[in-house]
Order: sequence, then C-alpha cells, then structure tokens
Amino acid sequence: MIRLRRFLKRLWLPLILPIWPLARLWYRLWGLQLEGQPTDEVWYFAFGANMNDTVFLGRRKMRPLEWRVGRVPGYRLRFNLEGRPKGKAAPANIEPQAGAEVWGVLYRMTRRDMVWLHSTEGVPGWRYYPLWLDAEDREGSALRAFSLIADGLPEDGNPSLRYITLIRDGATQHDLPGHWIEKLNAVRAADG
Repeated sequence: MIRLRRFLKRLWLPLILPIWPLARLWYRLWGLQLEGQPTDEVWYFAFGANMNDTVFLGRRKMRPLEWRVGRVPGYRLRFNLEGRPKGKAAPANIEPQAGAEVWGVLYRMTRRDMVWLHSTEGVPGWRYYPLWLDAEDREGSALRAFSLIADGLPEDGNPSLRYITLIRDGATQHDLPGHWIEKLNAVRAADG
C-alpha cells in the first residue's frame, strides 16, 4: 500500500489535484477529509520557511489573495523534526502550550491553492498533517486558519543556518513584531 501511494503521489498527483472529486478521494485514502469547494477561501498560518517570499511565492509558486501578520495563541515554536542532513537540521514545528504564542504570516487563498500547498509540503503523507487553529491578525481580528504540524521528537534540535535564515528573512520581510524577530535571531543554527 505504501508503494502504491508513493507511485500515485509522484506520477498522478498533478493530474488528481485539479479535479476536486479526485482530490477528495486522494485525501480520503490518507484518512483526511477535504471539505468545501475549490473556490472557497481559507487562511493559512505560516510560521517557518513559508513566511519567506522566496520560498512561498518562488519555490511553492503560491499566489495568495492577501497576507497579514498574525499570531496563534496557545502554541509554541519548536525545532523538533528530523531534517536533512540527518542530525544537522531541525525544521520548524508548533505544539500546544498554554500561555505561549507563535507569530507568523497569515495568507488568504482558495481551497484549491490549499491543496496545492499541501502537495508541495508532502500532505497528505507521513510527516505533516493539516490542523485548523484560532489565529489573530496584528490588529486582533480573529481568523480561523489552517497550518501544518507534525509529530515531533521529544527534544529540539538546531535548524540549519540556511533554514533559520529563511525564517528570519521572512519575518523581516513581513514586518513581524520586534520581540519575535529577536526570538528567531536567538535560535542557534546547527554546526556544519
């Protein structure tokens, strides 16, 4: 079954995604539910490299309808995923923690764009899964947004210098609060 999913993902995903009923079936095969219509608008909360325009607009080829600085209360930023090269990189993740908050960028997009973004992040798959969160923009307006989360390791590692630089630059590009940029600047990069 795993080989079949990998085969379908690599060869058929570009054909499946534009056809909404097939995209729904693809999600169902992974135990996820794809709700709504392709043109429905949703918010995405980016807290890692997707805050960076080079990554989000360039590599992922996303074209958001709007963006805002935002935060998600009740979560904290972690670097507890196994990256590449193994032991020398730890991608960003979030996890629930009372009293904490994570700052990032809120992007408004269509559900079809959400499915495209998921596919560029390997969702559905074995690592990340979508999670709906209660977010706020900089002005305090409440928004329901999805983000991507993974089951992380118990201990945090260190992100690669390249990766943490993407996050820092994205935070600066979008004018995140100074205290959050200072927090990101204090993250130690992996050696090597």
